[in-house]
Amino acid sequence: MTRWYERLRSRFLAFLHDLLWVPLAWIGAYWMRFNLGDVPGEFWGAAWELLPLVMLICALVYSSFGLYRGVWRFASLPDLSRIAQAATVSTLLVVLALFVLSRNEFLPRSVPPLFLVFQLIGLAGPRLLYRRLKDHSLGLHPGERVLVVGADRAGEMLVRDMLRDRGRQFNPVAFVDDKLRRQGGDIHGVPVKGHSAQIPALVESLAIDLIMLAEPTASDAEMQRLVELCERTGKPFRTVPQLKSVLAGDITINQLRPVSIADLLGRNPVQLDWAAIRAGLTDRVILVTGAGGSIGSELCRQIVAARPSRLVLADNSELNLYRLDLELAARPDAPDFSVHLVDVTDQVAMQQLFERERPQTVFHAAAYKHVPMLEAQIRAAVRNNLLGTEIVADCADRHGCERFVLISTDKAVNPANVMGATKRAAEVICQARAQRSSTRFITVRFGNVLDSAGSVVPLFRAQIEQGGPVTVTHPEIERFFMTIPEACQLIMQAALIGTGGEIFVLDMGEPVKIRYLAEQMIRLAGREPDQDIQIKYVGLRPGEKLYEELFYEREDLLFTEHAKIRAARRALVAPDEVAAALQQSRAGVDQLDTHGLVQALRALVPEWQVQPECQAQPDWRAQAAPTLRSAEP
Repeated sequence: MTRWYERLRSRFLAFLHDLLWVPLAWIGAYWMRFNLGDVPGEFWGAAWELLPLVMLICALVYSSFGLYRGVWRFASLPDLSRIAQAATVSTLLVVLALFVLSRNEFLPRSVPPLFLVFQLIGLAGPRLLYRRLKDHSLGLHPGERVLVVGADRAGEMLVRDMLRDRGRQFNPVAFVDDKLRRQGGDIHGVPVKGHSAQIPALVESLAIDLIMLAEPTASDAEMQRLVELCERTGKPFRTVPQLKSVLAGDITINQLRPVSIADLLGRNPVQLDWAAIRAGLTDRVILVTGAGGSIGSELCRQIVAARPSRLVLADNSELNLYRLDLELAARPDAPDFSVHLVDVTDQVAMQQLFERERPQTVFHAAAYKHVPMLEAQIRAAVRNNLLGTEIVADCADRHGCERFVLISTDKAVNPANVMGATKRAAEVICQARAQRSSTRFITVRFGNVLDSAGSVVPLFRAQIEQGGPVTVTHPEIERFFMTIPEACQLIMQAALIGTGGEIFVLDMGEPVKIRYLAEQMIRLAGREPDQDIQIKYVGLRPGEKLYEELFYEREDLLFTEHAKIRAARRALVAPDEVAAALQQSRAGVDQLDTHGLVQALRALVPEWQVQPECQAQPDWRAQAAPTLRSAEP
């Protein structure tokens, strides 16, 4: 009731203001016509006699054009357009009415255009002045002095939000923008002072407290350059969300966040064919193995958007499965789902799971992935990564699944470690199955994902929090990176593209040096590498390569319908040979025969560069932080 009353009162006051301005505009037009001097009596009398009719016409026109739907506090171009239209129409109607009544006998020709101009001034001027005063709060709340980088749409939205904030926590002082045509101008009264290279100088000369990066479309190289300029100032800096938030008009001060390492690696947003993904996953029963892991849990979150009829979550980690169960249960859009604490190497349990749930699509994300640890754990690696894949693939085949998607890794290419060899062997199993099954067996291969469990990013973060040192194995070691959501989205897209037997390779962009990653994470924490936080090079760990590859030289890399997905084709291993190697692997696992496991793995992956460490426990732990020893870049 109170809000309704206040709204009615505000509209009435605005209407009263405009109506009272009409006499000023009308009489002022006559006075101006006669050069602000004495107005002849006949004209002066006619002006006052016609004033009630003029006011009535203006009141009706102003109301019909909706001048009182807008709020003065947020007066904008659409409001000004309505005012211009209303003033023009009211002037024309006044002229027409007076022509009908008196043939415009006492209406000088210059009065109507003057009346129009005075209406525009009286109606638009107070509205703009009111907004200006509200936006700038009369300078009573200066807040933190802010330099905005980027005078495009995102920057304009940020500044507008700052000026509207009653508390004025932030005070926009200036923009910088590299487009020459914008320099020297201003947006909402905030000047564009120069280009981005001047950030350090402007921060000092303008006494800036905070830098806001409003460049949601900046490339990785451009973002790196801007961050380096901001770091030189010693001032805190924040960035806006991705482009989709700008396009949706959602940029606000509350959405500003610290620059993340993902921003610096410059992964452009993935454009998905959601229509095809929904067509392939909607109303389907979907099984995700390793559902509690970094990739598996994000896959489940993405799959929810495709509206499956049922989502089946399988994992051997009780804690991870519990967390995912709670998360999905709290989502209002979550489909019917079930959780199963089960190991993929448990053939009986997996058979029972498939018989009960009857999944139509399987995303097989369950795997051991820690390279140094698995070098001395070949039995565990073969049992989980190889034989576990065989068991799940066999269940999918027997129960007529439509698709089986194996999530592989770049370490499967020319593997130099047990983990990579077992993942390549899993790829071989899927390709062999595809030759004899109606199920589409598809492999998706990609590199590292940022911030996954046990990866280098959380390790570096913990080491930085402890004051260092940050441990990097080698100055030249580099890896491919992408974000977890992007990897999962491309996995789903590849699953719909595949017809069976393909190995899809995701476009990972350019590889990133781990040393650069460490340096940037230190800088983002407000420290300086090798001054505040030491970077310590500890040497390559067992099974580790300087460079990873995404495909073999003898693989044909073919384009697909999606720009970020390629299909790698190569000669297939005969199913009989695969079956023999699998039999030898099972025997090696049962008999704890390390030598037999190495031979079986070599039969499936002859390019595997067997390391002597795979038969002895390496002392790789001392290279990591005492509290976090399991990171794998």
